[in-house]
Amino acid sequence: MSMAASDTRPHVVKDARGKRPTFYEAPGMDQAMAMIMVLANELSVLHDRLDSAERVARANGLDLAAGIETLQLDQEALEAREAWRQGFLDRLFYLARKDAREAAEADSAQKYADTIAEIAEG
Repeated sequence: MSMAASDTRPHVVKDARGKRPTFYEAPGMDQAMAMIMVLANELSVLHDRLDSAERVARANGLDLAAGIETLQLDQEALEAREAWRQGFLDRLFYLARKDAREAAEADSAQKYADTIAEIAEG
């Protein structure tokens, strides 16, 4: 069952809990590699789709390159592109957001525990 383009799904953030394995000693390198892999995946998909579009256009006698050069987007198309861009950035910065959220939760949990300990001591 596929969803039509106009169907919407509720926004759900799914984060894996717990410590992630690390592969590199340099701080931030694992996060950078994860971002590079997201970019590589997006580029691969984009390449395949563009190649398919060019082949279909050529098979139908269309000069796709010239059409792209003269294309003027309407507001709806600009908004759709921006929505895609925001989703892409969400995927790209997923680990950075997750790490920040976990750090904030840990900080809050520690402050709570410290406050309870202070109260217990009187």
